[in-house]
Amino acid sequence: MAATAMHITGMITPVDARTSGRRSVAGITPEFYFQKTIDNSRLVKISDPKRRREIRMFSASVAALFLVMMFYAWQHFSSIEYGYRIEAQKTERERLVEVNRTLKLEAASLRDPGRIDALARQMGLESPQPGQVIRLNPEDAGTPIMAQASPVAVIAAQ
Repeated sequence: MAATAMHITGMITPVDARTSGRRSVAGITPEFYFQKTIDNSRLVKISDPKRRREIRMFSASVAALFLVMMFYAWQHFSSIEYGYRIEAQKTERERLVEVNRTLKLEAASLRDPGRIDALARQMGLESPQPGQVIRLNPEDAGTPIMAQASPVAVIAAQ
């Protein structure tokens, strides 16, 4: 009898038999599937204005929430970017302050009178004799001064 029950129209073999490839096992209930044809062609969908309004309100709420979240994310990432820019500007400023300090030290060392005197002596220059240097008074700066020729000592290059 069990063998004839397996050949009933619309009956599918038991679950265990499908997976293992064996015939039905005693104690397993067979599953039956019957085909039922349903014809929905005559059905007409009526519009529900309340449901449509709910969907529109929900869609508008989701869109507003999305816009608020995008605005927040834009502000957040902009603030992070500005933070990086500020730190880069601070680093650049510190570097420029250090370069400025180095250049001031170099300018001070180049203006050192002892260094200038040593270089002048290496070139064969001598200290000015009395009367060779004419100092202008600051109060005479606005008055015209007559040009004068002074004796100049010429030293031949070696």
